[in-house]
Amino acid sequence: MHQVFQRFIDLLSAAKDSTDLREAIAITAEALDLSCFAYLALPRNGVSKPSLISTYPPEWTSHYLQNRYQKIDPVIVEALRSPEPFRWGTDLDARSHSRVQQQLLDEASQFGIRFGFTVPIHDGHGPIAALTFASDHRSASFERYVTSNARVLQLMALYFHAHARRKLRSEPGGSNLALSPREAECLEWASRGKSSWEIGRILGISRYTAASYLSSAKKKLGVRTVVQAAIRLATANKEQRN
Repeated sequence: MHQVFQRFIDLLSAAKDSTDLREAIAITAEALDLSCFAYLALPRNGVSKPSLISTYPPEWTSHYLQNRYQKIDPVIVEALRSPEPFRWGTDLDARSHSRVQQQLLDEASQFGIRFGFTVPIHDGHGPIAALTFASDHRSASFERYVTSNARVLQLMALYFHAHARRKLRSEPGGSNLALSPREAECLEWASRGKSSWEIGRILGISRYTAASYLSSAKKKLGVRTVVQAAIRLATANKEQRN
């Protein structure tokens, strides 16, 4: 297990994009005989599409995202509710699911996604996420493994999320690229210590309009202060240049 974990860390460190990240955990999951996996990071603004890295069948993931199933998925609902890892499966009490949730689970089972072990990620930075190892059948070996190595898998999920958060921000469609040109421009000036009044004078807009752009940028980036937003933007720009 130690060698597998060390190789996983090495692969993450060398990863340059989402394809490399997918390969890193796919190799690790295969080494641990954990079948397929899915990492889903939810946008904090609730508007942008979630980030998904997985080895699930592409037909299912496309259908899932197109129908915004992350909003009703009982696995994601549970992951949002509690930070503790949990097991799930099609043989669980269906009475706890709504009709549309049960339909989702039935559809997923057609693609071989019937049982799984999910690690919720509540780290306070960036989007809330979940990493799931799934299987098409419940086996004694799978049960024993996730039971005895639950904390190791949780640690792996946290490492993966930390790397994915940084890498995905610098890819096209990353969270910082959701800012409008004017929002990004205002944040650039704010990062240089300019006030809303000064930014307004520089850009030829009112101080209230400048403040509105900064407020919108904070909301999109999921932070509370202009300083935090400016730091996040500056960090993303630096990573894009590297």
